[in-house]
Amino acid sequence: MQIKLWIPLALVCGISFSNCSNNSATKESGDNKDETTHINLTEEQASQIFSLPIHCLEVEYPNKLGQVLGSSADLKSPKQLRPIFYGCFDWHSSVHGYWSIVELLQKYPDLDKEGKVRAILNQHITPENVAIELAFFNDKNNTSFERTYGWAWLFKLQESLSNWDDADAQKWKADLQPLVDLLVVRYKEYLPKLVYPIRAGQHDNSAFGLSLSLDYAKTVGDKDFEAILKEHGKRLFVNDINCNLAYEPSGYDFLSPCLEEAYLMSKVLDTAPYRVWLKKFMPNLLDTDFAISPAVVKDRTDGKLVHLDGLNYSRGACLYGIAKVLPELSHLKKIANQHIAFSLPNLSAQDDYMGSHWLGTFALYAIAHAQQ
Repeated sequence: MQIKLWIPLALVCGISFSNCSNNSATKESGDNKDETTHINLTEEQASQIFSLPIHCLEVEYPNKLGQVLGSSADLKSPKQLRPIFYGCFDWHSSVHGYWSIVELLQKYPDLDKEGKVRAILNQHITPENVAIELAFFNDKNNTSFERTYGWAWLFKLQESLSNWDDADAQKWKADLQPLVDLLVVRYKEYLPKLVYPIRAGQHDNSAFGLSLSLDYAKTVGDKDFEAILKEHGKRLFVNDINCNLAYEPSGYDFLSPCLEEAYLMSKVLDTAPYRVWLKKFMPNLLDTDFAISPAVVKDRTDGKLVHLDGLNYSRGACLYGIAKVLPELSHLKKIANQHIAFSLPNLSAQDDYMGSHWLGTFALYAIAHAQQ
């Protein structure tokens, strides 16, 4: 059921940098010395990232369902419960696997020359299947299911479909819109009740969910949703000061609480007030000698420990996003590159399925930020 995915060092150098080194001691310590400031995605690398969600879209087991059972009637298979997003181990991973597919097919249509992947999406994303997914979210026991991480990735998928001038993509977008609309309403209902932000380094992180959701709202022109997200982003975070990266990461983190918040606020505040805010929140980022080493994974057969590879990608995305808003922080791009390059050679479906199925999405997310 698993495919082999190996990324040779030469390919990583071709994707990432003009100056590469295969030093095992450097790799283990996380001290990557590369100075280059731009990353390019090659078609071969795109194909390898593409293969990860393709491999698991229709793999129903193993599966982490995560729902609350109201009665024995709720004991159904993943595909019965969620006929669109049942593969890739859990609901949110299936959703962002679709996002990876849609993103890559827009730029590399030859990845699906024979139309097999398009056929799967046409079979899965139908009004009938969306209705079943909706029914699950409307179950009284599961109204907060995947809040807000999975919600945000669904918005990100819908954003990507909105950007694709393709007949099938526009059909998928229209079919998914009722589920998207429901979760937008849920998000609007939830935010006023969230008195304190969730600063975790995993799925519940408030800043990450708000950040992805803002991307969607801006792209599709949902001004009301955008305004609400910004309003509560400011309320939750604008008074924060002195975020200390010395306490990161925790052992299972795939998000940086400090950097996700800093990146979110770059989307919420105008440039001048953001510069003032960031000097209070993470003043060390403005130091041209600022440094942070990539996180080290000791066992990639452990689905939780391999979260730290995801952290390297998400850190890279944040650092690129922050540097884009404040050009004087261009030195952060070097650190972003180091993080991405550190984990790219380890992108492999040979590792534990619970770890490997989602990392391609985070790699693609980071590289997309590098190319913006």
